[in-house]
Amino acid sequence: MTDRVYPSSKPTTIHPPVNGTTNTATPTFPATKSQLYGASRPAYRPQPKRQRSRSCFCSCCLWSTIIIIAIILLAAIAGGVIYVLYRPHRPSFSLTTLRISQFNITTSKDSISHLNSKLDLTVSARNPNKKLIFFYDPISVTVKSNGIDVGEGSFPSFVHGTKNTTVLKAPVSSSNGGNKDLDSSSANSLKSDLKKKNGLPLEIQLETKVKVKMGSLKTKKVGIRVTCTGIQAVVPKGKSSSSLSPSSDPKCKVNLRIKIWKWTF
Repeated sequence: MTDRVYPSSKPTTIHPPVNGTTNTATPTFPATKSQLYGASRPAYRPQPKRQRSRSCFCSCCLWSTIIIIAIILLAAIAGGVIYVLYRPHRPSFSLTTLRISQFNITTSKDSISHLNSKLDLTVSARNPNKKLIFFYDPISVTVKSNGIDVGEGSFPSFVHGTKNTTVLKAPVSSSNGGNKDLDSSSANSLKSDLKKKNGLPLEIQLETKVKVKMGSLKTKKVGIRVTCTGIQAVVPKGKSSSSLSPSSDPKCKVNLRIKIWKWTF
């Protein structure tokens, strides 16, 4: 039985050599689909995930705002409870007496003016609260006339009980009893005020720190400043002493001095 040889459906075409040379070139094949698509497709570059970072930032801002609002609400609730239970009020201060025993301005040979002043100061401190007790640190006293320091002193520390009025007395003098140097403008300003009939305009500043006790709870120390204005004092002549002039109308104002980092408000 003989084998039959069938011809292929696509006969192979053999090109004859040109100019007597032998054809050794490798036959070329058509490009595949993957090669055609890969040539026209741009290179893949991953995009940054911006939307996710923005959503994280927004969520952090939202939670921070919620926490701040919650803290403010809790502080307001706590303040309301304290106010209902204790009815807190600021302490009040009033100037009782101010006597000037000495107030002299002299000029030395080198044309430098000196101030020698001695004053006696009495201040009444009142605690209007029924359930709050104040603990005062030593109180510094500064007496000024049109912004010029004319005397310094201090009150000792004390405990201010409920519904109590405490009388504070202290001597005030220039530079701890010595002479205080004055520039020419300050000396001229004081000399001009001494000639006025209404007396020498004065301002008293008290500064200290106070701690409050509410039941068994004690707060941290808070700075306060008491400023007394509307004071007119007649300077004595000779060895006599003088008190407040009839035109004097002293009023004292209490301000809290809260310190946040480097700033005091």
